Amino acid sequence: MIPGSCELEESTGAKAAPPAPNGDAYAPAEMARRVEETGVRKANLDVPSMLALAVMAGAFISMGAAFSTVAMTDSKFGYGATKLLGGLAFSLGLILVVVAGAELFTGNNLVVMAWASGRVSTAKLLRNWGWVYLGNLAGALASVGLVYLSRRWEDAGGQTGVTAIRIALAKAALPFGIAFVLGLLCNALVCLAVWLCFSARTTTDKILSILFPITAFVALGFEHSIANMYFIPLGILLKAEPSLVQAGGWSAEALAPLGWEGFVRNLVPVTLGNVVGGGLMVAGIYWFVYQRPKRGNVS
Repeated sequence: MIPGSCELEESTGAKAAPPAPNGDAYAPAEMARRVEETGVRKANLDVPSMLALAVMAGAFISMGAAFSTVAMTDSKFGYGATKLLGGLAFSLGLILVVVAGAELFTGNNLVVMAWASGRVSTAKLLRNWGWVYLGNLAGALASVGLVYLSRRWEDAGGQTGVTAIRIALAKAALPFGIAFVLGLLCNALVCLAVWLCFSARTTTDKILSILFPITAFVALGFEHSIANMYFIPLGILLKAEPSLVQAGGWSAEALAPLGWEGFVRNLVPVTLGNVVGGGLMVAGIYWFVYQRPKRGNVS
């Protein structure tokens, strides 16, 4: 306190300025408490609100995916730098989810912390995941339709569409086991990005917390179930465009894995991997460290 400040208040009637806000990041133990409290609120959302926010999240992730596709089209930077650029662009999706507010299935795997503490029932956990997953799918598919109708895939002489098909084809052709592992690794990074946001005190803190983990998962080629709800259906629509198929040099046989069966075949293992990566490897471990009941020391 400044010497004489109390006397100054008494003589003038003015109040001393409030202390400056603490700008330090929240410590991990406090982050765990905040994640758990947020999980309780998410699990108790009414279904209409949950569904509306989930549709928004599906659209937000799709916009990040569309931005990433453009960023990686016709790049002259080489493999690594192009993947890095695509990852930075994709970060838009989670920034919109976290800052604007939306319900994203992969991020909501952190609700496992509240479930493990017994504050959210299994039924409410699955209710949240189920409705949010369906809402994310609806938002992503609506975005696919709008992007297709916009015909932005014709940009760069059709190379934007070729990039979109190439991304979708690579995902649809993944074997089950590899897709599962890539999904696990992806959501470990996504949930770590969301976890880091709980250390933040400002919007800038949140954006910086998101950028590096999300850029990393995209650059490393990991698999995100909600992003794939955009990437693969868009590829399915675009493979019916003869000009794009010709530009990409694909045969009908090469494009065979890219269909609705391939979409489901990718989505199942990637979703399971996402749940394990986020729910067990991030939420489960941090719950064990910070939130599990601890016995007192016995002397």
